[in-house]
Amino acid sequence: MDITVLATSVIVVLVLLLAVGGFFLVKTRRPVEPGEEETKPEVTGEPGTAAPEEDRERAGGAVATPPAQAPPAEAAPPAEPELETPPPSAGRMVRLRARLARSQTSLGQGLLNLLSSDSLDEDAWEEIEDTLITADIGVTAAAQIVESLRTKVKVLGSRGVDEVRGLLRAELLAQIGADTDRTVRTQPHGDRPAVIMVVGVNGTGKTTTTGKLARSLVGDGRSVVLGAADTFRAAATEQLQTWGGRVGAPVVRKEEGADPASVAFDAVSRGIEDGADTVIIDTAGRLHTKTGLMDELGKVKRVVEKKCQVDEVLLVLDATTGQNGLRQARVFGEVVNVTGIALTKLDGTAKGGIIVQVQRELGVPVKLVGLGEGPDDLAPFDPEVFVDAVLGGS
Repeated sequence: MDITVLATSVIVVLVLLLAVGGFFLVKTRRPVEPGEEETKPEVTGEPGTAAPEEDRERAGGAVATPPAQAPPAEAAPPAEPELETPPPSAGRMVRLRARLARSQTSLGQGLLNLLSSDSLDEDAWEEIEDTLITADIGVTAAAQIVESLRTKVKVLGSRGVDEVRGLLRAELLAQIGADTDRTVRTQPHGDRPAVIMVVGVNGTGKTTTTGKLARSLVGDGRSVVLGAADTFRAAATEQLQTWGGRVGAPVVRKEEGADPASVAFDAVSRGIEDGADTVIIDTAGRLHTKTGLMDELGKVKRVVEKKCQVDEVLLVLDATTGQNGLRQARVFGEVVNVTGIALTKLDGTAKGGIIVQVQRELGVPVKLVGLGEGPDDLAPFDPEVFVDAVLGGS
């Protein structure tokens, strides 16, 4: 009996203790307000660290104000490219003579040494002729020069260096044609501009020569419009646009693959509207042996002539190509009546004799020469300055 009463008392005490503990647990827990969510800690791979001050304020109910940001600055309009002022064309070849002489002197000195030697036997004359042929003067011209020199040396009986230089200088000038008219016709005809077509195989420097010629004319005070009629090569159009932009010459262009004759016609029309002095048209030059391209060049010339006279057709040739350049010259000459040659890359070769040979083959003069990679390295060809540079004398 006593045990039963004791067990009952223990159970009553335990129930009372549990009830009191549950009451205090409920009272100490903060109630969740309506609309408020319980926050749970974010689980990351980083060890727990104290929250930054601004985060503790936010957790306490404070609303953080985002830092003020400056309004985005307006993009400045692109600056207009500064126009360049090219030097005039007069005297360019004289200024570039030293550069030309560096690559040509070996030819001249070799000839002078042979001609002024004590014994000019048959072997020496053959070596002189071979040297001239190696310089791309051509077999016929080389034979004529040697024959004339042999006669003069025999008659004069003297082979001093100065005298020999004078003899050789006279022969080279005779072959090149010192009195040939080499004027590039760029003067307008009343209210019509002069029109120049630039033709040649891609890779000879055709588009670059077009840009340099425009730059030279601007340096002489002329107004120029450029026609980007090489529509089969996107790079040619962009390149010409760059050249024109540097000197303020407008460039008439169309999308890649457009009709070249249409571009040329529009360029001439623009030149007439603007009252320009000269319009220069850069033409396509891919696959020069293709009949289609040759017919296309003829079409460009015919279409332009419906609007204005074509004053010059300049054929651009690479001085380093030798006989291959001559074949190109013949093909173009048969189609568009070439009026002058622009010979590029003359600074890097001792094969300047190509001037003699190409003039003999085509019957047209070399009018312009490229003597370097600089923008002002295109010069009107001066035979006397060229020959003096070859011989290394004054």
